[in-house]
Amino acid sequence: MAKRIIVAVTGASGALYAARLLRALLLGGHQVHLVMSKYGRYLLHDELGFVPEKEGVVAFLERLYGDVLPQGLLHEYGANDQTSSIASGSVRVDGMVVIPCSMKTLSGIAHGASANLIERAADVTLKERRPLVLVARETPLNLIQLRNLVAVSEAGGIILPAMPAFYQKPESFEDLGDFMAGRVCNLLGIEHGLFPQWGGAKDR
Repeated sequence: MAKRIIVAVTGASGALYAARLLRALLLGGHQVHLVMSKYGRYLLHDELGFVPEKEGVVAFLERLYGDVLPQGLLHEYGANDQTSSIASGSVRVDGMVVIPCSMKTLSGIAHGASANLIERAADVTLKERRPLVLVARETPLNLIQLRNLVAVSEAGGIILPAMPAFYQKPESFEDLGDFMAGRVCNLLGIEHGLFPQWGGAKDR
């Protein structure tokens, strides 16, 4: 069953995670409501070669990975446009993910600042009791950041640190990105084949 998911991209390193999640959602036929911060857009450019002056996000993903993606499923919003539909709790969506989530954005969400559309959409997601997944990407963490992570968790958000596993024997960066994308999909109730599930210890 197709879902409607808000995806926010902020300026923490980890553009690969965002790109692989967007690819998976679109290939799965899910509707994506995309918001990129100013530095999230820079991130896609610097780490993956996105050229926003010449291509849209779908065309960029197709060029990057060689896929043919469904058209009309991705809807992009300006980061400061709080008149957008996803700023209202009356608009039904099935969840939101911030991937990667910078510590600045984490702070804004933890304190209910709603200073931009990403923070507002996250605030709405929490108040409507919908899944909010933050793929936090920072190391090491200071006490302020740890307390902000706890505050979001206490408010009902899910903290999914950018910590890919290796039991699935990844052979590429894309495999690592797919692991994180798959974990996000698990939390949003979306079926996927991005990585094999842990099958338990094997006989030796």
